[in-house]
Amino acid sequence: MFKKYYARAKRFHSMFNGSDTVVGWTVEDQSLVALGKGGDIGGDIVSERQFKNFELKWDWKIEPQGNSGVMYHVIEDEKFAAPYLTGPEYQMIDDLDFPQELAEWQLTGADYAMHIADPDKKVIKKAGEWNTSRIIFDNGHVEHWLNGVKIVEFEAWTDKWFELKNSGKWENAPEYGLAQKGHICLQDHGSKTWFRNIKIRELPDKPKSFNLFNGDNLNGWVEFGSEKWYVEEGAIIGENGPDKEYGYLATTRYFNDFDLSLEFKQVKDGNSGLFFRSLLEGTKITGWQVEIAPPGKDTGGVYESYGRGWLIQIPEEKEDALNYGEWNTLRIRLEGSKVTTWLNGKQMIELEDEKIGQAQGRIALQIHSDSDVKIMFRALKLQEL
Repeated sequence: MFKKYYARAKRFHSMFNGSDTVVGWTVEDQSLVALGKGGDIGGDIVSERQFKNFELKWDWKIEPQGNSGVMYHVIEDEKFAAPYLTGPEYQMIDDLDFPQELAEWQLTGADYAMHIADPDKKVIKKAGEWNTSRIIFDNGHVEHWLNGVKIVEFEAWTDKWFELKNSGKWENAPEYGLAQKGHICLQDHGSKTWFRNIKIRELPDKPKSFNLFNGDNLNGWVEFGSEKWYVEEGAIIGENGPDKEYGYLATTRYFNDFDLSLEFKQVKDGNSGLFFRSLLEGTKITGWQVEIAPPGKDTGGVYESYGRGWLIQIPEEKEDALNYGEWNTLRIRLEGSKVTTWLNGKQMIELEDEKIGQAQGRIALQIHSDSDVKIMFRALKLQEL
């Protein structure tokens, strides 16, 4: 059943990345009202809770020539100046009388700048009249509905989805649409907009398994930095380039809770790692690393880059679990705030950390700077939890 979750303004923060005081919004006649004081950046409000899989329904109307929207899977973080940099948007606009020419991906009901609403099925009320909209996000299957009719349907995070994302407005917004959970956001885009009867029904998770590496090429991965990543003899190989700087090979999509196993072989030096729930800006990474290192250097421990440093190192007596120069099996289980690692079947660490529990992001393989690294990876298998 649906929960009438957003009936009162106190269910929202005042602004995206802001305080708890609601500014620029009011409640009138059981409706949340954006007063039209916002703009491209600023004025949007987000839900207190985060949601993953859901069905969201709401009624809305907008002033003549108005523009607004509803976003989901929004990440609040100082790295992102606006919610649309992470959260997909159900567009709401005065199709019938907007003062500028609109592209199809800007019209009401569209998955903004991604998937257009079917013009043959869409029935929209004129400005000042109530419409009813619905978003379904079900483990990557997405539907947009308007006034009882389905007008958009697509699958998130497929090859087709990434091709579309990387060829248009979001080409330079690397984290757009990747979050698997996040806040619901109501937009104030400078137009007075009314929202009422906002209800949400959470849907169950359907965990999937993934072979992160197909054995042939780097499909499903993206490189950060100038170091070398290539495939040879059924393995991913990472090597320092001439700059000998940090380099990363990251998954194109996010993974939150999982049980991951992989094999690695340290050919030279071996100073590397596997990052999880991580965000990248060039070669600056925010997240956590399961260490892969030369003998005596805590392979299987957890390190927070550009943050608190070592969260947990392995006991000295477990250092002999590493078979340097041979194939090793590393297993990582990540569930909520708990991280457990194993090396060649031996448990290395168990860690509970609140900050890890709040994060989400990519998996990434690392090449360390100022080293002479060559390392191989294969058999990367992940089961979502």
